[in-house]
Amino acid sequence: MMDGDQGSAEDEPPSLLWGLDPVFSAYARLYVKDILQIRESRQVPGIFFYKSHPLFQVDVLGTVVYRREREDFYCYGVDDSTGVINCLCWKDEKWRDHGDSVKAAVRGPAGGGFNIEEQLRKLQEAERSSSVLQIGDLLRVRGSLKTSREQREIMASSFYKVNDPVMSVQISRMLEMPQLYRDCYDKPFHVPSSELSASSTDGPSSFQSVLGQSVHILKEFLKEKEVTRFRPYDVEYLLYPLIQQPGPNTSAEKEPGSVRSIIPAQSRNLLKETLKILQVEGEIFRKVLSQDEVYNVTEHDKDLLAAICEILREDCKREKYAEKGCHVLHILSSVRQKYSGNLSREALDVALRFLECNSDIISTTDAYYTVL
Repeated sequence: MMDGDQGSAEDEPPSLLWGLDPVFSAYARLYVKDILQIRESRQVPGIFFYKSHPLFQVDVLGTVVYRREREDFYCYGVDDSTGVINCLCWKDEKWRDHGDSVKAAVRGPAGGGFNIEEQLRKLQEAERSSSVLQIGDLLRVRGSLKTSREQREIMASSFYKVNDPVMSVQISRMLEMPQLYRDCYDKPFHVPSSELSASSTDGPSSFQSVLGQSVHILKEFLKEKEVTRFRPYDVEYLLYPLIQQPGPNTSAEKEPGSVRSIIPAQSRNLLKETLKILQVEGEIFRKVLSQDEVYNVTEHDKDLLAAICEILREDCKREKYAEKGCHVLHILSSVRQKYSGNLSREALDVALRFLECNSDIISTTDAYYTVL
């Protein structure tokens, strides 16, 4: 049973400082029983707490104990011997449409010598087979945590079948997990006192107030300037006025350049948390995950909006979708294949609302859309 109703925002570290905890940016390797029991944040939906550690991504290894297939995704029940969690794993478009042809091509006659096309097909088939699992297979899955119908589940960002005939991978993980708990997860997250004093002196409520102002400022700026994409350093200066500067009698004034260093450091931390909230809300997303940290603004991304309309125009011609239109999960799967594999459900919802408000598309029933 989940204990998401236990605790309060006052029991949590201020969200402005979550990025200081290394667990927050990592895929936490927790036991399934702990994933099912951790509570959801009262400050930011979609963020969870294991003890005092904020997290939203997990890494699970376990045996598939049930399997349900839909047109766009698989639902795998993964058992790591402490509990079972549902994992939503999206199908790759090319396997759905061309899986049989790929198999046939691999089984086809091979010419003499090295055939690069044949080897590529074999590689593709190996990749396809690693993403289709049966009951009893060992699955490793990484993804973000979600609560759906009061049940905790993992929205997979990557998953694959693990070949472990002598159980070396499982044994290695069994030995690694207790050490991770001892050295990291079970130790409390201590916020450095310097960060607390530099950010605020009034407690968690002040952090939330500043963070709320930051989110509002950035939203208004992106809307007013009709920004399509940006990098963090393009907008960081907007948050400078929110950072509390040291008073005239503090030691910081006596040290040359110290004030100048405090403000950018705090604004970067504030911006980092602001961008995470905007991503959770679907206002922005990263089309490509790379070292060049570029964010696309959902409502102003014309290529994304055009891709959604094109998918609806084409698929709604098919008999299956002609009457009710396309379900939002089908649209999400198609957009991920044709435009960006990193698009979140929240960002898609924002884009669909925008298109519907502009009368480009219409919702026929709950979660189904078609073109006008």
